[in-house]
Amino acid sequence: MVDVPEEAIEERFLAATGPGGQNVNKVATACQLRVDVFRLGLHPETYRRLKLLAGSRLTASGTLVLTARRYRTQEANRADARERLAELLAKAEEREARRVKTKPSRAAKAKRVDEKKGRSAVKAGRGKVRDY
Repeated sequence: MVDVPEEAIEERFLAATGPGGQNVNKVATACQLRVDVFRLGLHPETYRRLKLLAGSRLTASGTLVLTARRYRTQEANRADARERLAELLAKAEEREARRVKTKPSRAAKAKRVDEKKGRSAVKAGRGKVRDY
């Protein structure tokens, strides 16, 4: 698990969008979390996976931007943003299972050839009928 230092995180609160009437227009409840990914000291493979997972949320300067505006309060949106950050980093740390190369068995190869011959016979039977 990646331990995110507080100095790597910057929080901003902004006005949320969408329905909510006057509350949305008046109160800055949406939380924008900006994380300097280079301060996290990630393994190069973990960083590569994080880049793929984050997509456009990761800037060219290495800042991960997460915006949480699901809830009506700052505290709930802050907790949501931090939870999503933890999930993203945990998913980036997961390694893909190594693929074990296998070869088709002799029976599988024979079955494939038999099926090809069968298809060939069916298609050959669809040709022009000739009078001999």
